[in-house]
Amino acid sequence: MIVGLLHLDLHLQSVHSLKEKRQILRSLMTRLRNRFNVAVAEVEHQDLWQRARLAVVSVNSDREHLLTTLRAASAQAEGDRSLTVLDDSVEIL
Repeated sequence: MIVGLLHLDLHLQSVHSLKEKRQILRSLMTRLRNRFNVAVAEVEHQDLWQRARLAVVSVNSDREHLLTTLRAASAQAEGDRSLTVLDDSVEIL
């Protein structure tokens, strides 16, 4: 069993309230969960309007499949027009 952790540091440029931020993040997190069967949580910057850090976790027995899944999840986030991915990092646990 191999566990992969993807950190996504996000900037939400057009957000002016925590309510707007939550709506955008909820939408992204739901899409990631449904499309890639991963666990997603906001882990930092909960009190800032325009910043967020998400942790995306997946478990698999095949390392390459795990890395492909996490890269695809990162690409999905980068394709979202309502936010900018500042940094992404993958860690194998």
